[in-house]
Amino acid sequence: MNSNRLKIIFLAVPLLMFAKFSNAQSNYFKWDYGINVGPNYSKTDVYKGSWGYTIAGTIDHHLTPFVTAGLEAQYGMVQGGDIVTDPHNRQFVNQYTGVNFNMKFALGEFINYNKTDFLYNIKGLYIGSGIGAVKNKITDIVRYKPSWAAFDPGYGPFPGEDKSTNLWVPVNLGINFYINDGWGYVRYVINVNAQSNFTFGEGLDGYNDPATKFKNYDPDTYNVYSIGFKYYFGNIKVYRKTL
Repeated sequence: MNSNRLKIIFLAVPLLMFAKFSNAQSNYFKWDYGINVGPNYSKTDVYKGSWGYTIAGTIDHHLTPFVTAGLEAQYGMVQGGDIVTDPHNRQFVNQYTGVNFNMKFALGEFINYNKTDFLYNIKGLYIGSGIGAVKNKITDIVRYKPSWAAFDPGYGPFPGEDKSTNLWVPVNLGINFYINDGWGYVRYVINVNAQSNFTFGEGLDGYNDPATKFKNYDPDTYNVYSIGFKYYFGNIKVYRKTL
């Protein structure tokens, strides 16, 4: 009698552990693609930045549901300065394109988000960075001061190139809001992202000023504030936690 009970216990314990482990798992798609749009704001060698726009396409491989490695392609317009109000009467417009490789790490990878509703709702909060190249195409720029300038009218040309390619490092902070499909898998994502973009070189604003005449120590940057949509697809993989 006692031996039968022991057999039942020895069989039941591993079965219960297996059931618990299985219930704690979820399936997820290994790929997603998406699009983001939003305004950008520049900070370059001109006195004051200005607003432009950015359109981005992304494709990501999910190492886990919360860790991704992917590619981002951007097209947009960055501008700054003002021929009237800028102290040196400078302004520029850059119709740029760029591609970067990046990784992102979301909070859900590191916390037990099933403990509270608050943690569950912010499990998609992420940070990330990458490296790539941005291709600059200056379509409008002031190379010579106008004749009515208050100081040094007609001065120029301001040195720089209208077309160039620079090293590009994006830094991302954002959040994903996950939406399940009819089968219970995460299939769609609403994304909100803030991205600081550091370019190394003097191509973003088209001005390559000598340090003897202008203070020119910081990299040219632009910040993008975007909202986007992602679609998950591909093979299904098992994750250790419930989603």
